[in-house]
Amino acid sequence: MMMLLIATRNLHKVEEIRNILGSDFDYRTVKDFPDAPAVLEDAPDFAGNATKKALALANWIPHASRIMHRDEGAWILADDSGLEVDALGGAPGVHSARFASLSPSGAGMGNSSDAANNAKLLRLLADVPLEKRTARFRCVIAVAPLIEAGAETREPVCYANEAELRTELFDGVCEGHIAFEPSGSGGFGYDPLFIPLGYDQSFAELGEDVKNRLSHRAKALQKLKLGLEHWGGRPVGQP
Repeated sequence: MMMLLIATRNLHKVEEIRNILGSDFDYRTVKDFPDAPAVLEDAPDFAGNATKKALALANWIPHASRIMHRDEGAWILADDSGLEVDALGGAPGVHSARFASLSPSGAGMGNSSDAANNAKLLRLLADVPLEKRTARFRCVIAVAPLIEAGAETREPVCYANEAELRTELFDGVCEGHIAFEPSGSGGFGYDPLFIPLGYDQSFAELGEDVKNRLSHRAKALQKLKLGLEHWGGRPVGQP
């Protein structure tokens, strides 16, 4: 069974990924590697942050053969996702997790609580009518192979190592709008405020089964699954 190392400590996110991808993987997370380095998510877009997290972990583990399954390999999956609100010029975007703690200069002080982020969003949209509260969740997943120690190669022209050359990206978007008040007790993040297109309930009300069909992360993961089928189950980027 192929190992999938998810580059997050967010248990809600891990459970969502497991529910969508199924039981075909041996799942691990960075909680299994407490010394794994923290990654500064300072890229200007989701793709940059997802790639940065995946490669940081791939390059940090110096002896992948200790944890990978030799016959089927091991991948690192990292995602970056967030909410884009049209009335706010696409904010909070890559700053979604630390929206409430952002200073006027745009600098963040670390992740904020879901309650604080939702409260700030509602405050900024207080005078915005329904028709202008359009928004979307966006997700980009980066999948990088875990390279065994001693197997690394480096291209002399582009100076990219093998993990970089074989990293693949998968994206997903879920359109909707922002409600005037939170509703529902499920989900996490901005789920109590986000009403997906075609529905009148929030992600927090619709439940996991519906969310795992509609969400931005679900759509990105479905593209990943299609990629696996296309490659016949081989590790991403492997010929």
